[in-house]
Amino acid sequence: MALQSTSRPVVTRFAPSPTGYLHIGGGRTALFNWLYARGRGGKFLLRIEDTDRERSTPEATAAILRGLEWLGLDWDGEVVSQFDRKDRHAAVAHEMLARGTAYKCFSTKEEIEAFRAEAEARGSYAAFQSPWRDADPASYPDLPYAIRMRAPRTGETVIDDQVQGRVVIQNSTLDDMICLRSDGTPTYMLAVVVDDHDMGVTHVIRGDDHLNNAARQQMIYDAMGWEIPVWAHIPLIHGPDGKKLSKRHGALGVEEYQAMGYPAAGMRNYLTRLGWAHGDAEFFTSAQAMEWFDLKGIGRAPARLDFKKLENLCGQHIAAGDDAALLRELQAFLAASQQPALTDHQAALMLKGMAGLKERAKTFPELLEKARYILESRPIARDEAAEKALDPVSRGILKSLTPRLRNASWTKDDLEAILTGAAADAGIGFGKLAAPLRAALAGRTVSPSVYDMMLVIGQDETIARLEDAAA
Repeated sequence: MALQSTSRPVVTRFAPSPTGYLHIGGGRTALFNWLYARGRGGKFLLRIEDTDRERSTPEATAAILRGLEWLGLDWDGEVVSQFDRKDRHAAVAHEMLARGTAYKCFSTKEEIEAFRAEAEARGSYAAFQSPWRDADPASYPDLPYAIRMRAPRTGETVIDDQVQGRVVIQNSTLDDMICLRSDGTPTYMLAVVVDDHDMGVTHVIRGDDHLNNAARQQMIYDAMGWEIPVWAHIPLIHGPDGKKLSKRHGALGVEEYQAMGYPAAGMRNYLTRLGWAHGDAEFFTSAQAMEWFDLKGIGRAPARLDFKKLENLCGQHIAAGDDAALLRELQAFLAASQQPALTDHQAALMLKGMAGLKERAKTFPELLEKARYILESRPIARDEAAEKALDPVSRGILKSLTPRLRNASWTKDDLEAILTGAAADAGIGFGKLAAPLRAALAGRTVSPSVYDMMLVIGQDETIARLEDAAA
């Protein structure tokens, strides 16, 4: 039996089927593979399993690549197309035939269906047993044939899984699976193993819905005398109700989360923590995740999607983010959600005000809401609370304030002195002056700091907005 490899340099892979968007569960699988490889100086490879020609589409492949790029998961080398390697897969099937670990099967579809119907009538499950397994080659007809794996009939196959533990499968439940169809096309089971071997994959980290496949794929490694990769089958993601993730739970595709305005760093943090733990650490950077991530930290129970935790982590990442990087990601969010791009002037003001905007914003839509004072043009639209704040007395105070502001040096200290002085002259506390100021500058009574807004939009724009509100 082939030995399981543990000593080679780490090589992981993500191998999605291009039949739709990049599912959030697939994104986490890719992330785990990426973290494991990057944290050990290894390689992270990308393979598109496009052998299903009827369902595979270039659009789906493009969506998968966009999703990975948004998550910040870079891969090594070129993207591998499984379909392009079909000749190599077929060659391996014929090599197994020559080794005697596979055999030619001439059974027709009708004969196989009749066997299964008979087994079903008996109320029992029986793996198909081909009459050609031990047939004399002299009896072979001149007809198309499939190449079947010569599976062991007795004993057991053991999967030493880094997450699931020791998994034992009775060989009597494994059939002589087809490796090469009678039309010469390889099956998924064969193609996956050949590709993983040829790409030097040392660790197969994937969803536990593939656990049963591991036993069958391990037979191919044994049949070819190849090293078996380290298996790690991770539990799937469930919805908050504990049921399998579906549309009723909300967004499923990675790109949907970008369009909803979650920052990529927060999404990486959340997905890493979803089913994996490092002590009590909740908030961490990707560099820390690479350093800490290991297979032992992955739990066996399905993880549950929790949007409140996601938003909380995303808010922390926005607050800690680099201002220029946040602006770039904000622009990408606007494009992904099909909203107008920021003008150069708006972008410059956003960057200037980012330090104040990013505090307590959990998503980019929330960040934009806080930035309304930057993005809107005069006359500033005001909500109902803002209109109430601009009563005749408040308008009078704003009107008397503008001459003082014309001569201000426009520093925070100078502005504080002028505004507190105006409030004192009017016989009110600054808190009562702040509401009409916010209403005039942002059209809201809840907004960033009055001083932050004035410093960002500048002297001329501030005075013009106050004059509009006082009129």
